[in-house]
Amino acid sequence: MVLPEQTVIGDLRIRDGKISQILTDGNIEPEDGEHFVDGTGLHLLPGCIDPQVHFRDPGQPEKEDLGSGSAAGVSGGITSFLDMPNNVPSITNLEGMQGKLDTASKKCVSNYGFFIGATEDNVEDLQEVVGTRENPIAIPGICGIKIFMGVSTGTLLVSDKTALERIFTETAGLIAVHAEDEDRMNERRKLVEGRTDVAAHAYYRDDITALLATKLSVELALKTGHRLHILHLTSGIEADYLSDYCNLPSKSEEHPIITTEVLPQHLTFDETDVEEKGVRLQMNPPIRYSADREILWSRLNDGTIQCIATDHAPHTLETKSKGFPHAPSGMPGVETSLAVMLNYVNEGKCSLEDVVRWMSSNVADCYQMIGKGRLEEGYDGDVVLVDMNHSAIVRDEECWTRVAWSPYAGKELVGWPVLTVVNGTPVFERNQITGHKGKILVEPGSVGEPILMSPWK
Repeated sequence: MVLPEQTVIGDLRIRDGKISQILTDGNIEPEDGEHFVDGTGLHLLPGCIDPQVHFRDPGQPEKEDLGSGSAAGVSGGITSFLDMPNNVPSITNLEGMQGKLDTASKKCVSNYGFFIGATEDNVEDLQEVVGTRENPIAIPGICGIKIFMGVSTGTLLVSDKTALERIFTETAGLIAVHAEDEDRMNERRKLVEGRTDVAAHAYYRDDITALLATKLSVELALKTGHRLHILHLTSGIEADYLSDYCNLPSKSEEHPIITTEVLPQHLTFDETDVEEKGVRLQMNPPIRYSADREILWSRLNDGTIQCIATDHAPHTLETKSKGFPHAPSGMPGVETSLAVMLNYVNEGKCSLEDVVRWMSSNVADCYQMIGKGRLEEGYDGDVVLVDMNHSAIVRDEECWTRVAWSPYAGKELVGWPVLTVVNGTPVFERNQITGHKGKILVEPGSVGEPILMSPWK
């Protein structure tokens, strides 16, 4: 068991949805009526939390919905997720947020939380959801405000500095930003007109485009004292710049609190992979270069980057087949993120304890989640049992995501979840009987709750 302070052989009991007992110097004897799992030779981790997914609900069921996305997540050991607001229609008010919460309660098999989308003129709607600086609100299942500083997928965009400053000044909660400078992006797009090679994507959405927006968001956070989270960090120059600003909330004595995240795909792929796999690896911000990847790893290890997300953003292979520049940007990732990182553990790139911090405890810390991210008595019974020796090649036909493909297709990964438990209920298993794809064990909507988070002052 990977406990907060040690990794040790022992037993763990979950009762009434909470971790009720952990024993490391003896055995817990099963009681009548309890479900007993023999984890000999396996590792028990706190359930992983994916703080950035696009489950496309409402509006694009051909790509994903909250049910299929949640199922894909638990197949990969993800027991909680935070979903983005660029839906059809975009979710920019309390009514839309309540609609997503209601849908999740009927479809999900994991815990859930949602961002509200910012526009250039919806500050009052944002305040209704997250409160004001004088009166912050924490509604169960609502995690903060999402700002697209550059156009990605959908209709949400806030690039005007005056509008951005008003949001930072007049709202409470956490602000998460997609940091790309819209003006520079539009200018550089002209440089690749006529090109059909996917390498053009990273060329026009270059690292300076990302750095300019990241610097602006930090400037606004420093000016207003607002809690800031920078999404899907991709470039080395951003990571180096943020080394002076980022720290976990639990370790921050000064305001504002600024955190950031990185995706497994930006720790894995580079320009040579983009050349080989084409639009399967087209996403915003883009897959960059090997030098960026190595700096991201370095800054993840030194604590500049606090956590790992996936930006799971599925599109059908039919729309992807249109090729650059017509193919949409985004790729699935929620069901492979833990396996990718466990594979890195087996390769000696990081430790299992590192993965638990980056994918569980630090995520809970970043969002002030209550009862999540640790194997500790009194915490929620969200756990995942992993087999560090299980080896499998990722195959499109074994994917749980509705679009039925993976950017890792053809790659062998060693280390996979074999049992996922949400609030004390086993929801997914992978064994010799189920085969590698595994099996969902519960009905949609029967397990999972809105995530509880403390309000930000």
